[in-house]
This record gives sequence, C-alpha cells and structure tokens, in this order.
Amino acid sequence: MKIDGNEKEKAALTAYEQGDFTFAAQLEAQFMEELRHAIAEGEDYCSCTSPCEKHGNCVECVACHRGHQGHLPACFREMVNQKLYGLSELTEHTIIGRIKKERKK
Repeated sequence: MKIDGNEKEKAALTAYEQGDFTFAAQLEAQFMEELRHAIAEGEDYCSCTSPCEKHGNCVECVACHRGHQGHLPACFREMVNQKLYGLSELTEHTIIGRIKKERKK
C-alpha cells in the first residue's frame, strides 16, 4: 500500500477543503480500512529508508521523534522538503543556493 501521496487521501483533503465533509470522511474511512488490511496481511507499507527497529510501527516511531525532537522521521522528510521548496519560491530560491554553497565547503 502506498501511503505517501495516496490518491484517496489527497481526494479526501480536496473534498474537506471544498466543504464536503461527509465525502472526505468516507474517503478517509476507506483509506484507513485499506491500511488496516495491509497491516493485517503483513504488508510493508513503510516508506522509511533508514534501517530502524521501529520500521512499520509509525506510532512508536513518531512518538520517539516527537520525544527527542532531534530530527524528522525519514518518511516525513520528502513531504517537508516539498513544502520548504514551495516557501523558498518566495525568495526566488536564494536559500537553496546558500545551502548548496554550504554543502560544498
């Protein structure tokens, strides 16, 4: 099961934003049912690329990361990077140039 960028969840968010709360809730319920089924079948739905004993156990993983607040779980990084990239458009992506320069040092 693909969780990141899941089309059903994206449609649920769109419905919610448009005020169709009933349809949004139906789509979310379907998504959750599919997730529960994937878990019951032992499917590896975790997109994390870091080797970790919490792989596939999102509740424990997120709780630990919230607890230590050192960094984001690997599975959150792409989503956050996409959001930050959009924000960087406000300054014509000048921050990206600075980051690249810093990495070269």
